[in-house]
Amino acid sequence: MMEVNSIAEQLLFTTVRIETVTHEAEKRIGTGFLFSYKIEDKKYLFLVTCKHIINNTKDGYLTFIKARGEKPILGESHKLRINNFENRWTKHTSDKIDVAILPFDLILRHISNQGIQIFFKAIPYTLVPSDEKLRELDAIEDVLFIGYPAGLYDQKNLIPIIRKGVTATPVYLDFNGEKQFLIDASVFPGSSGSPVFIYEPFGYFDKKNKALVLSRRIFFLGVLSAVFKMPDTGEIIIPTRETPFVKINQLVDIGVVFKAKIIIEMIQKFLKEVKNVHPLFNNG
Repeated sequence: MMEVNSIAEQLLFTTVRIETVTHEAEKRIGTGFLFSYKIEDKKYLFLVTCKHIINNTKDGYLTFIKARGEKPILGESHKLRINNFENRWTKHTSDKIDVAILPFDLILRHISNQGIQIFFKAIPYTLVPSDEKLRELDAIEDVLFIGYPAGLYDQKNLIPIIRKGVTATPVYLDFNGEKQFLIDASVFPGSSGSPVFIYEPFGYFDKKNKALVLSRRIFFLGVLSAVFKMPDTGEIIIPTRETPFVKINQLVDIGVVFKAKIIIEMIQKFLKEVKNVHPLFNNG
């Protein structure tokens, strides 16, 4: 078993591997993460991912690491199958915003009723920076994101992959007028749904006072949605009048991140609209 003490170690256990099967039997892999939101004395857990991961899906599989007491059992997993997967989620109403949320308390209760313990860490809403805190960030900041790029993960220990990059547009601005920003990083399919952080354990540069602050800083910035692709045409030379060609999409390594405040807004709306009808709230 692994001791999980540092913030970096805790971040490893915020994600959930999502596997889906579409109605056409196509298999997909993506990333989800756990997010906690508190109203007064009640805390609610949600699973967050991208809409395009769950769209047109019939079945979904969530993989968790088992726990013994307060520690993870690396290498031992619990895989939960959920049918009618797409309809379990609440999607953002805008076609431009690729975010979906799922109440996790019911799932956790179901797993516990089977006598199974799982180990996870939820990202607290308190890590979401306010607009004022966002303006304190510089135009270029180091970021990290955690997930399953191209479906890769540590198959022995069952932990995800951590990757790094930099902001490609300032986080405090809304890229193209939407609640999103860009990162310059190697983003691959499977990374969709990854949480994106600023994590500086040894200090950071204060742009206002032009000074190095020797204090730890961590922010949850948002959910990674997609990577830009550039079509590349490769000609095949053959002796005919027409020249056929093959279109190849090259990844530009520019990822789109939807801002964390979107998740909070969706949860607030969900709690307001569904509180009186959802079994999560009717069963105490």
